[in-house]
Amino acid sequence: MSKKEEILLTADGYLELEEELNDLKLNKRSEVIKAIKEARSHGDLSENSEYDAARDEQAQLEARIQELEYKLEHAKIVDDKNKDTVNVGTTVVIKYIDDDETEEYKIVGSLEADPFENKISNESPIGAAIMGKKVGEVISVASPNGAYDVEIVSIA
Repeated sequence: MSKKEEILLTADGYLELEEELNDLKLNKRSEVIKAIKEARSHGDLSENSEYDAARDEQAQLEARIQELEYKLEHAKIVDDKNKDTVNVGTTVVIKYIDDDETEEYKIVGSLEADPFENKISNESPIGAAIMGKKVGEVISVASPNGAYDVEIVSIA
């Protein structure tokens, strides 16, 4: 028996995927169908690059819809009510021991990770190291550039 795959998402991440899926199904799908009909009206399909492009776009759209449906079907929305320990859905402020700098991160599932928005995956080196830890703990983080220490300053 194979274990059912779980995709960890915050409630916001789940809603974003749901909104994207609805937009693709309700809006984009009809736009692509119109483009295919328009391209068909131009005649011979064997030499019609507009038709080929529209069909390629349709294939990509349907693949994305299937991907989103799979992710939503296998999603586990994390309960972020426990603010005592670092977990998916919590926002944590950490202090880098070496240079005394602090940084705030939101811990998210790998699907929602976005370093430009300070959303780090629970599977990333730093995310995995601080999972389950409490305020005041100092943790050693293994990274490709060598280990470094961080202290958890606050959890929200």
